[in-house]
Amino acid sequence: MRHRLISLALVALCGIAWWFALLPTREARAASPIPVFAYYYIWYDPTSWNRAKSDYPLLGRYSSDDRAVMQQHIQWAKQVGITGFIVSWKSTPTLNRRLEQLADLAESEEFHLAIIYQGLDFERRPLPAERVASDLAAFCGRWSGRNVFNDLYGKPLIIWSGTWEFSVDEVRLVRERIGNCALLLASERNVTGYERLATLVDGNAYYWSSVDPETYPDYLGKLRALSDAVHRHGGLWIAPAAPGFDARLIGGTRVVDRKDGETLRRQLAAAFASAPDAIGLISWNEFSENTHIEPSLQYRDQALRILASVLGTSPPTLPELGSEPLTPTGPSYGLPLLVLAATLVLGSIVFLVLRIHRVTTYPGNRADASPTISFDHSHLGEP
Repeated sequence: MRHRLISLALVALCGIAWWFALLPTREARAASPIPVFAYYYIWYDPTSWNRAKSDYPLLGRYSSDDRAVMQQHIQWAKQVGITGFIVSWKSTPTLNRRLEQLADLAESEEFHLAIIYQGLDFERRPLPAERVASDLAAFCGRWSGRNVFNDLYGKPLIIWSGTWEFSVDEVRLVRERIGNCALLLASERNVTGYERLATLVDGNAYYWSSVDPETYPDYLGKLRALSDAVHRHGGLWIAPAAPGFDARLIGGTRVVDRKDGETLRRQLAAAFASAPDAIGLISWNEFSENTHIEPSLQYRDQALRILASVLGTSPPTLPELGSEPLTPTGPSYGLPLLVLAATLVLGSIVFLVLRIHRVTTYPGNRADASPTISFDHSHLGEP
């Protein structure tokens, strides 16, 4: 009898272990089969938050050099089903250092990275084509061999922001310089612009952050027309989706209200309806244009909860303001709860098995029975 009880307990323990092991698999199956990327910015210094900001990250006014902040961003993004970040970059010592750090962290988290090369300067003027070619060739030489950049498509994916400001000859110069080391996508805003460059690029990613789906005529039709044009040329189409827009503090006049998340829901629906090869969420942390989905003081995790509901995942658990530090502490919040639950269940099974064994071995509390064993189980469930 004793051996049978022990066997039953072992079967139960194996079943519980199997259930916990399947948790990541269930989440992965629920996620969208279409990759979902979020545009990600590594330009922040503590002083960046003093200019043109009306909302601030829940993690504080961070520096993009902060390793813990980057790691928390990746963990939150992964939990809601985001495949990777499209990182805003051009070659400078600061941005190269930060990209290297982000690549290390993403690799350890099995998270993907792509690049959006900033081809325009702060005044929205195009950089010299030779500078673009040199930077992208340097990127290929330094990072193209890293899995975090090439696991998804077999080679790095680079979006060239501002291609509409460059001539066909300038785009050809860059294409010839980098060869086939990377997939090079244009960022054209209409079919005519894309067709101008179609033979020199591998697709198109439209960074349409300021559209209002309620007022733009045939919003979905424009996305589908771009998708059709890109696919006719065998290219990749990355469809845009944003939660809202407000760039008035940096000179803009347009405002797209978030409408308690309805704007994001509508833009995601249109993006998925345009037959995309990937979704480009605008953005993880562009706080100057207020397109951020990163948890913030004003919007908390509203965007991540909506994204999780669309992708069939779960939103992260955020700390309450004023109750505990907002600085990331490493692992996701769900793991300690799973461990605690497993400890409680396993401890209860062991206790019940031993109690049944005691009753069956010493029926009726006979006077000649051995003394019963008492257990101090007050520690069960402690962290």
